[in-house]
Amino acid sequence: MTITDKPNELQQSLDQESLLHTMTTQIRRSLDLQEILTTTVSQVRLFLGADRVKMYRFGADNSGEVIAESIHEQRLPSLLGLRFPVDDIPEAAKEMFLLVGQRSIVDVANEKIGLSPLHSEETGKRLETNIHYRQVDPCHIQYLKGMGVQSSLVMPILHSDLQEQSAKPKLWGLLVVHYSQPREILKGELKVLQEVTDQVGIAIAQSNLLSQAIAKQEREATINRVTTLLHKLPTIQLQKALEEMITALGGVGGRLYIEQIRELYTWGDQPKLPYEVDNSILEQHLVWQNWMAECKQGNIWATDDLYKEPRLRVLALGFRSTQIRGLMVIPLHYREKFIGVLSIFRPEFETEILWAGRCEENQRQLLPQLSFELWREQKKGQSAEWKPEEILLAQALSEHFSMAIQQHKMYKLVESQNANLELRVQEQTAELEKSLLTTKVLKQVTEQIRRTLDLQTTLQSIVREVRPLLNSDRVLIFELKSKSVIVEEINGNWQSVLGLNAPAECFPDEYTRLSFQGKIRANNNVSTASLSDCHREFLQSLQVQANLIVPINIGLELWGLIIAHQCDAPRNWQDAEIDLLEQLADQAAIALQQAQLYEQTSNAETEARNQAAQLEYTLHELQETQSKLIQTEKMSSLGQLVAGVAHEINNPVNFIYGNLCHTSDYIEQLLEILSLYQLHYPHPHSEISTAIKVMDLEFLVEDLPKMITSMQVGTDRIRSIVLSLRNFSRLDEAENKRVDIHEGIDSTLLILQHHLKANAEFPGIKVIKEYGNIPGVQCYAGQMNQVFMNILSNAIDALRMGAEDKGDNENNPCLMPTIHISTRISVDNSRLLIRISDNGSGMTQEVKKRIFDPFYTTKPVGKGTGLGLSISYQIIVEKHGGKMECISEPGKGTEFWIEIPTKPPAKIVN
Repeated sequence: MTITDKPNELQQSLDQESLLHTMTTQIRRSLDLQEILTTTVSQVRLFLGADRVKMYRFGADNSGEVIAESIHEQRLPSLLGLRFPVDDIPEAAKEMFLLVGQRSIVDVANEKIGLSPLHSEETGKRLETNIHYRQVDPCHIQYLKGMGVQSSLVMPILHSDLQEQSAKPKLWGLLVVHYSQPREILKGELKVLQEVTDQVGIAIAQSNLLSQAIAKQEREATINRVTTLLHKLPTIQLQKALEEMITALGGVGGRLYIEQIRELYTWGDQPKLPYEVDNSILEQHLVWQNWMAECKQGNIWATDDLYKEPRLRVLALGFRSTQIRGLMVIPLHYREKFIGVLSIFRPEFETEILWAGRCEENQRQLLPQLSFELWREQKKGQSAEWKPEEILLAQALSEHFSMAIQQHKMYKLVESQNANLELRVQEQTAELEKSLLTTKVLKQVTEQIRRTLDLQTTLQSIVREVRPLLNSDRVLIFELKSKSVIVEEINGNWQSVLGLNAPAECFPDEYTRLSFQGKIRANNNVSTASLSDCHREFLQSLQVQANLIVPINIGLELWGLIIAHQCDAPRNWQDAEIDLLEQLADQAAIALQQAQLYEQTSNAETEARNQAAQLEYTLHELQETQSKLIQTEKMSSLGQLVAGVAHEINNPVNFIYGNLCHTSDYIEQLLEILSLYQLHYPHPHSEISTAIKVMDLEFLVEDLPKMITSMQVGTDRIRSIVLSLRNFSRLDEAENKRVDIHEGIDSTLLILQHHLKANAEFPGIKVIKEYGNIPGVQCYAGQMNQVFMNILSNAIDALRMGAEDKGDNENNPCLMPTIHISTRISVDNSRLLIRISDNGSGMTQEVKKRIFDPFYTTKPVGKGTGLGLSISYQIIVEKHGGKMECISEPGKGTEFWIEIPTKPPAKIVN
């Protein structure tokens, strides 16, 4: 590849200005370095018509990486993301790139390389574009041919620190141009590319300034967050501060060990020392302790490969099971005193993800792949490098950790001293409070005795109030008469003794005698006290190690004992505690005396109330019996009267009904003979003719059969009424038997028919029947008819009273008095439901609650006894084992629900 000057300089000048303008605009518009580099390689490739243009950046270890690339129609393979080892570019070449800004142009076909320095090596002044040709290294030619490159141009990219004017430029990277065919480079193009690389250098410097500012801001923000967590007394948050520090330094784990209190905080991946090592805690191992003893204040030790450190040879065993490779150790000192250590862990460097072309099988990638494999071998087993700014951040944070730990230590010391002072004050005031509490408890017990006469409540209040004052595990009251514990109060998970009976053989009469004399027994240690063996074993079975026993005497009689138990350990009972228990025993005796008097009074009152209740119950039974007798006698008399009337009417009616058919036949025969006479003697005697005219024989012959028919209908009607009366009375069916409920309802309606008819003052009552398909029901038929009669009669009375209040409703069908009767059987055929409703005025809740009470009625005096619904309820509920309910609201009518079993229950109440 050679440099020549070509015509058409105007077009070339325009392209150059366009490229430089684009680069300058991009740098001004964006601070994103990657975006600027991507635009640069794209614009340079279009300007030069190259097949590939890439940006090659040197890392901190001088290895290389392709970070930006532009390719034309895939003529050459992509190298984006590839890593290259340090010696991939000779050190001499790097020095020439840096010192004189040397550009290299390789002509692969002629195996020559042209070197064009930007500055003179002797004077350092800027030179014109001169090319020095020489033979190129065959390995370089082979490398380019292997990638399919025939011409290449390499431009160094230098950058300087804008914050330091005297700082020398550094070699940042290379701008590389590749052609798959031989290509000449114009001097003007080379000049433009130099200006482009200068602009890129400026963009890199600006980007570094921005990155430094952002990094500084992030470090300050991290320090602020950690400082807030560390200095937020009294809740210093060392764990969260450690997590924040590990995250800020890019670690996968870390530890904080505080030497004085031997306290360890961990987060993330952690080493684990083998069991055969002396101490399983890393910071407590002798090797680590000796190492920390040598560390000076402010020194931070960091390594990218902990396995290469001689002092960690023994402790490195704990890291074998982890991916940890990098380690930063930060000793913590406060005023030259070692107080702890911070450790930050980093994982092994992952090289696989950096090989962008590892899945491609392009032959032109073989040599770059070999370079990458070499670089990967060099990086294998290393972690990311600890940067200087990270070490500075760690140093700043370590100072805050040191101050926070020391500050927390001082805070705990002051807090402990304050706690001791408070404890002494509390001990001094405890005695005063205990005295006040004793007085308060005695007052409360006295008020409890005055307030209530319930002995159990008073005794429970005594043991509940005294136990906290004595600070004992159990307080109880033992009754001598029942030889058992009647109340107790327990603190803790000790065994309950409530209701426990004491073995009589364990308590000699001497104990009772001493208690009767008012002797108090205080056993400080049950195992050494002078007790019988049986008594000692009994107390030990209750977990008692010390007890205090005070007698409760009522007059000259020993009633019981109040006892305090100490279960956790022996105890020396104090005089003040004994005095308190004695006073409470006296209060208990007073409560017992009052309770006995109250009990006697209560028993007398209870006996009197029981007698009054028995008399009231007896009176109620007599009233119910009387009502049943009245109703039974009434229905019996009515039934006998109805049956007698029906029987007396039935005989002549049957006689008339039986002879009507014969009378009809005879009249028909006589009329036939009369017709024959008229046929054969058309001209009768004048006297006969006159008689025929007078009696209107033609009308008589026509009307006489109709009269006989009407008489038959009337006798049928009388027979139906008689049958209904017999069905209603049911004198021959007093026993429980299967009957047709519909027949009973119809008989009742027939008897009440005259009440349902309309007259001049009443529009009549419409009856709607919705009978279900129900089988015969086993019941007391006469009593069920009595129920129907009572309910229907009440409905009729309610509707008539409502009609009188509202006037004539005959012209308003919606207000027509109506009784609705429906029957249906349950799904399982076990129960029959009968609903009888009316659209009358209804009743209030107060009335509805009392309608089934005996002798309660809302009708005027002389028109109701108040027994109908009461008797009906007893018939349904008691006689048949069913249910009877009333649903009614003012203005919405009334509905009765009757539910009875189709088969009677096993036992029916008579």
